[in-house]
Amino acid sequence: MNDIPLDPLLVEDPYPFQKRIGFFLTDWGPDHARFDLPMEDFLMNRYGIPHGGVHALMADTVMGYAGCFTGDPEDRQLAMTLNLNVNYVGPLKGKTIIAEGRKTGGGRKTYFAEAEIRDELGNVAARATGVFRYRGR
Repeated sequence: MNDIPLDPLLVEDPYPFQKRIGFFLTDWGPDHARFDLPMEDFLMNRYGIPHGGVHALMADTVMGYAGCFTGDPEDRQLAMTLNLNVNYVGPLKGKTIIAEGRKTGGGRKTYFAEAEIRDELGNVAARATGVFRYRGR
């Protein structure tokens, strides 16, 4: 989406759960975000593919960020998930899980977003939609 490198001042330090799982922000701007997650054995289910919960986690996170960009690290916007819908499409075969999300609408207190979970080979694993409520600033 964006060929401009992320401004390090706009990127927050990973929170503990994010550090544990290993996903990281690779693009963030008005109404969009992207996170990448290297495939690791501990992410797989018993069939040897990433657990569906990993896709849901990535979708929820990327949609949350997509609606909360302010461009000012001193003026953080946060949101909470009100609804998350994930549709599973197929397996991933690459080495990186890529979550891309975008804000699709909303108003002053809530917003809507959608996400796609794929790998670097273009295989789509899941598509998601969500409704989010802005938290007070």
